[in-house]
Amino acid sequence: MSRAEADGHADFPKGTGLPASRAFRAAGYACLDDLAGVPAAELTKLHGVGPASLTVIQAALEQTGRSLG
Repeated sequence: MSRAEADGHADFPKGTGLPASRAFRAAGYACLDDLAGVPAAELTKLHGVGPASLTVIQAALEQTGRSLG
């Protein structure tokens, strides 16, 4: 198992960043699917989540026809 898998980082798109991945997990979001529909304003309140991570998440969601709330 890689370090990314052990940290749960592999469940989010490449480029999300380890601090953001940890913040998502700590807030109860286990994978990209869990973030669909969540307001960006809510996610930016999480320590470790910034504009760069949200851009990566939004782009990944858009590839499947979804978006942040």
